[in-house]
Amino acid sequence: MYRFKDIDADMIQGAETRCQGQLRSALVLGAGVVGMATAYALARRGVAVTVVESRDQPGCEASFCNGAQLSYAYTEALASPALLKHAPAVLLGMDPAIRMARAIDPGYVGWLWQFLRNAAGSRFTANTLAGLQLGLESRLAMHQLQQRHALEFGHQVTGKLHIYDNAAAFAAAQNMVARKRALGAEQEVLSPAEARRIERVLEQRRDRFVGAVYSPQEEVGDPHRFCLAMMDLLQREYGVTMRLGVRAAGIGSDGAAAWIMTDAGERIGADELVLCSGIGTRSFARELGLSTVLMPMKGYSLTAPAGPGPLRVSITDVARKVVFCPLDGAVRIAGLAELGVSNTRVDPRRLDSLKAAAMAALPGAADFDRAGHGWAGIRPMTASSLPQIRRIKPRIAVNIGHGMLGWTYSMGAGERLAAILLEKVA
Repeated sequence: MYRFKDIDADMIQGAETRCQGQLRSALVLGAGVVGMATAYALARRGVAVTVVESRDQPGCEASFCNGAQLSYAYTEALASPALLKHAPAVLLGMDPAIRMARAIDPGYVGWLWQFLRNAAGSRFTANTLAGLQLGLESRLAMHQLQQRHALEFGHQVTGKLHIYDNAAAFAAAQNMVARKRALGAEQEVLSPAEARRIERVLEQRRDRFVGAVYSPQEEVGDPHRFCLAMMDLLQREYGVTMRLGVRAAGIGSDGAAAWIMTDAGERIGADELVLCSGIGTRSFARELGLSTVLMPMKGYSLTAPAGPGPLRVSITDVARKVVFCPLDGAVRIAGLAELGVSNTRVDPRRLDSLKAAAMAALPGAADFDRAGHGWAGIRPMTASSLPQIRRIKPRIAVNIGHGMLGWTYSMGAGERLAAILLEKVA
């Protein structure tokens, strides 16, 4: 594994130069943050890209109203020793933040078995640090995008605080900080007093906490606005074709090309097809050998006006599993995880649970009485919490399974996928 500090713009530019001319056209299925980042990575290398999206706008599924945090340094895998110890409470429905569907579907059971295996300490560490590498690549790619093109999507470097109220969890976090720093991440371990000096909203917290991890380089941005801005950029500057409101009924490939068959009977072809369709990829899972790769993870969010003391830093309450993100004068609050749930219906009781947890954690962070109606989306999870970025058939590749870090990983994942296609890496 190479270190983040050894990556620079010259290396990436050299890779772009080597890749040019090897691939003429590509289809990208899905116009969320991952699909738009993938389209950009291919198009700026000279590939003629067509993006196919079933919705009438990009970024309307999992990217629409998620937590908005770009957590490049905080990439902890969901499957962990701590979650394994807590598994009985989760399975019995006693944890308000995490729930698992009670299903007997073979794909669900197979995925869950892989998930439990990844909860072992060594695998959790390896998965977390592999995610860190992708996160740091994404940060570099996002900064290079911003240097080339002034996109407006509420992007800011706010920093991020993880608040711990459990001594054992805080000790484990400190050990992980040391490992991440060795790979180039910038993180600090803080006392409660030091954390309060960085973010004054913490002074209103009713519960005591034992410490915090501060990541000063973490960022925020509205993912839906990013997708809209990228669509305009890709069409205007790179000649990308956007096929919105087009539903894929089937996909295929042979030695010469790949294609999408639409539900209207149209065949759209190109040299390569990249599936960036999140949990929608499960429609083609069996034919692609991906039956146990993805599992839906439903999450909720709400957006409220800022509180009396505006939140300056993104905050995650680790015990409650609630995130607070300052976003253009408002606060995006996100949390809850419902494994195996595929519907996007907003359950008022679950939304109230999220709101109550947020108010208990940081009562002054937002004007909760004026919060919006709330939103629910489906995050496509792999058992390892690491995305699948690879070729799965001749002429067909996937960029899927980014889970709760899809927004964070999107730009780096697009770069990795482009390198695989353009350098003919199997």
